[in-house]
Amino acid sequence: MNIPIPIVQKVTLSDGREISVETGKLAKQADGAVVVRMGNTMLLATVVSAHKAGENVDFFPLSVDYLEKFASAGKIPGSFQRREGRLSDYEVLTSRLVDRVIRPLFPDDYHAETQINVYLISVDFDGVPDALAALAASCALMVSDIPFVGGPIAEVRVGRVGGKYIVNPTTSQMAESDIDMMVGASYDNIVMVEGEMKEISEAEMLEALAVAHVEIKKLCTMQKELEKAVGKTEKRLYSHEKSDLDLKQKLQDEYYTKMYAVARQLNNNKDLRKAGFKGVEDEFMATLPADHTYDKFLIGKYFHDLQRDAARNLALDEKLRLDGRLPDQIRDIWCEVDYLPMTHGSSVFTRGETQSLTTVTLATILSAKLIDRALLRGEDKFMLHYNFPGFSTGEIKRNGPTARREVGHGNLAERAIKMVMPSAEDNPYVIRIVSDILESNGSSSMATVCAATLALMDAGVKIKSPVSGIAMGMISDEKTGKYVILSDILGDEDHLGDMDFKVTGTEKGITACQMDIKVNGLSFQVLAEALAQASKGRLHILGEMKKALAAPRENYKPHAPRLVTIQIDSSQIGAIIGPGGKIIQEIQKSTGATLNIEEKGDFGFVTVAATNGDSLERALARVKAIVAVPEVGETYTGKVKSIQPFGAFVEFMQGKDGLLHISEIKWERLETMDGVLEIGEEITVKLVEVDKKTGKYRLSRKALLPKA
Repeated sequence: MNIPIPIVQKVTLSDGREISVETGKLAKQADGAVVVRMGNTMLLATVVSAHKAGENVDFFPLSVDYLEKFASAGKIPGSFQRREGRLSDYEVLTSRLVDRVIRPLFPDDYHAETQINVYLISVDFDGVPDALAALAASCALMVSDIPFVGGPIAEVRVGRVGGKYIVNPTTSQMAESDIDMMVGASYDNIVMVEGEMKEISEAEMLEALAVAHVEIKKLCTMQKELEKAVGKTEKRLYSHEKSDLDLKQKLQDEYYTKMYAVARQLNNNKDLRKAGFKGVEDEFMATLPADHTYDKFLIGKYFHDLQRDAARNLALDEKLRLDGRLPDQIRDIWCEVDYLPMTHGSSVFTRGETQSLTTVTLATILSAKLIDRALLRGEDKFMLHYNFPGFSTGEIKRNGPTARREVGHGNLAERAIKMVMPSAEDNPYVIRIVSDILESNGSSSMATVCAATLALMDAGVKIKSPVSGIAMGMISDEKTGKYVILSDILGDEDHLGDMDFKVTGTEKGITACQMDIKVNGLSFQVLAEALAQASKGRLHILGEMKKALAAPRENYKPHAPRLVTIQIDSSQIGAIIGPGGKIIQEIQKSTGATLNIEEKGDFGFVTVAATNGDSLERALARVKAIVAVPEVGETYTGKVKSIQPFGAFVEFMQGKDGLLHISEIKWERLETMDGVLEIGEEITVKLVEVDKKTGKYRLSRKALLPKA
């Protein structure tokens, strides 16, 4: 048997940890396949690309899937079928991180369908595998003949503990970090950034990026050596772009000026702008005879290119934008809170032609999201969901499963808001925020951040500080070196521009960011300028938000659930639940409150939830009566439960009976219990002793009576 001899390349990070890449052993029928390993964490990445493009395809049909195999952690999935199913939100988000850093670096005219799969096949429980996923994908491309012209790339996570930056920190280190930022880059340029931060400054963010790029350069150098060792430096030939240079020049000569004139109208209504650009194309089509031989697909493509050039040149040459704004100008904003009377919190945030209707719901731990991943099982008490229906852009779109874009936008907004949420001790609720985008023309994820902040404050959630968000763009000309940075970008500017840089934060600093670059280079000087302009824009938006509501309301809405959590000894949990759940069910039925009990070590935590104060207080009183510890010397009002020849048993606290001996009823001597007490009679007694061995209680009535 011929056992394959793999090719292996290794690189050592600054802290001494080693990353190895192996190829030629597994999945050899793929165009490229590698196993990336750091410690005991291993990822298998494969890539396959078609040799031909589809008919009239003018985009790059790339799909990226990151999948965690439960066996990698010695676990069986918790799903009904006990097998991996559709990608979890975490896997979708990791797939997007890989896609966003890989996609811009393929040739513009490469349109062959391409699929990248990254599987987690072994995991170190203190490792964070998502930081290796893009590296694995890039390595698979480098050992293939697929033309990955802008590569190689790598992606690393940057954390900071005690003021020290750490690349690819462990799980335990991340628990103490004030930065969690993924940075994707080639050897020369940063391409993608996404992360969350605890109100850091713009300068600190730039420092983190610089630290990340040092390690990324090492990983890129290693991949070039791997490519050379494998012998795939010669890439496949392709020609996927149809062209008609005569047609292209004709349209440029005769219609560019007209397209620029439409852009120069500075119309802030995107439908009217769209109609204006379409009118120029229709004008050309009207000049053609019915039997013309021009390719309609190319006509549409070249007019799109003219529109792109006109919008970009308007910004570069005149510092004007399609809707008439200056580069740093924010669209008009209006906000409203408490729009929906029966939600626990609500807001409407509208900026230009982008609008979010956002709600906040407060609930008990029973509504927490269950997490079942290869590396983690648990509960999530804070959720933010983002919905993007077709009507928000005037389109018809089938209502189906949540799209990857919706998952990604919701996650970015959630990370932005999470940084200012109250601590678990100060917030007993499970909180769900839902942003429904009702109108969209750019930066709907940032509208979600603003609307979520207002809705939380409307709900009375004591966030540490309001958060606003802004999407920055850039248009540049590589030949002339000219560039212009745009604040609060339109949808067209996102589509036609070179950068989409979203930044969220409070008055103190940045809480989250997401950046995608569509050009080869972005210097730290330009990035610093964009961050400074973003800070100015964020503060302006925050000022507009405060006009609607400046701080959290003092109280929750009247119909919002009130939650109170009390700590008890774990041995008392059974007393509250009762046999077969009888007691807890009776408390809930009689008071209208909901009880939830969690056991943590030697303690139990009882959370009582109710929609009105009376219900809450009655349920709390019942629980406290059950778990209260009797104190010797204290006086109690009890009820006679049974009568015996030697005395009576009195329930002096809920679930606690004590013996009232015949000699402790009166100062006078009693010969018999006949006629002295009745079952069900309420009497006042004093707890005089607790037997240390048996835990039995001895009561006295005569101790409360005057001695004759």
